[in-house]
Amino acid sequence: MEFVAEFRDPVHGFIPVTSWELKIINSAPFQRLRRIRQLAWTDMVYPGAMHTRFEHSLGVMHVAYRLFEAVCARNELLLKQDGYDGSSLEHARVIVRLAALLHDIGHSPFSHGGEELFPYKADGITRYSHEEYSGAVLEFLLREVIEEDKKLEKYRIKASDIRDFFSPHIASNRAFVLWKTLVAGQMDADRMDYLLRDSLHSGVSYGKYDLDRIVQTVTLCKVAENGDDSALVVGIEEGGTHAIEGLILARYMMFTQVYFHKTRVIYDYHLTQAMKFLLKDVGGYFLPPTSEANISDFVKWDDWRVLGKIKEKLAGEHGELLESRDHYREVYQTPETPDLKQLQELENVVAALKENAIDNIVMRADKSWYKLNKEPIYVRQEMGSDKFVSLHEISPILRALDPIHQARIYVPKHLRATAQEVTNKITGGK
Repeated sequence: MEFVAEFRDPVHGFIPVTSWELKIINSAPFQRLRRIRQLAWTDMVYPGAMHTRFEHSLGVMHVAYRLFEAVCARNELLLKQDGYDGSSLEHARVIVRLAALLHDIGHSPFSHGGEELFPYKADGITRYSHEEYSGAVLEFLLREVIEEDKKLEKYRIKASDIRDFFSPHIASNRAFVLWKTLVAGQMDADRMDYLLRDSLHSGVSYGKYDLDRIVQTVTLCKVAENGDDSALVVGIEEGGTHAIEGLILARYMMFTQVYFHKTRVIYDYHLTQAMKFLLKDVGGYFLPPTSEANISDFVKWDDWRVLGKIKEKLAGEHGELLESRDHYREVYQTPETPDLKQLQELENVVAALKENAIDNIVMRADKSWYKLNKEPIYVRQEMGSDKFVSLHEISPILRALDPIHQARIYVPKHLRATAQEVTNKITGGK
């Protein structure tokens, strides 16, 4: 792999890129990521959090590459036994880097802050995801850039190959099943980069963990999965167990202290309402990622466009609240893991506010840190052996880490005092 340029990055130092990666980076859809903030309006709480999906995408590619190279170096014999040779590994290496680079290219303005504007699918229940928008950008807008690159041509890589890293339906390709977890898994390069990057720019220490130790101990395990008695999966050597626990704890702390900060999340609500107003002519949602015309319209939306319309007073009442920082105020919150009695108290407060004609909005968290129903993180207990165990089985920290189901109630600023009186009557002023 020949690198032709590099980017200086505040988290990882220098990030080298190949000629075909540079061509993709210089394309209009990728340059749009310079105008998509990583953490939406978090800078209203943490002023330094102004970084973008552009730098994050470069960082994810860099971390995925480090993980890939470490796995290959540590498992050369095992990969050969599984049918991998130099050519197939090089093919996988290129796709992993490109998938990591492009995984977020379909984000809406202000990243996750705009995802409630993704339309519902035909079932009326599930929304399109930003991964599906990323896949559509690849298929409709970047296919020629990827498939007509002369240096990429020898790898016979299609835009659909990269898109499939974002799809849940790729079991037919064993290579994708193995390497996809480096880009989209429970210990993937995405979260490894964003935790360090968000922590740095927010000015907090909660997102720090030992990335170098993870790279030193990432490995392969042979497990029985999907009917295959000896499937290879990415796991961790026993010596990296605490580093992975640190990664999961970092996610927990960043969520409670930054991502679900009481002021930050209400800005997400105002943003959603302002953008829904801007999209009122098309039903209040972005067009679905089902055609070239739709996805071409979608990528015209970025933070700059939204901010311009807010400045021009075209984003309705909530746009004005964003500009004036006159956001709704919190009057009630549950604990991070509320019990049934506390959830009932929440409903009682909402009902009392409604009875007193006080507009209110409830913001809810629903976050698990290690999903048992997804692919587990496997720990190889003895170096060079086939003995492995799920991280959940050996980690008391993980077993004690409850999901967050916190809820908060907000009201317009001018109704805060009245709403607090109503709330105190329900809660006893606690």
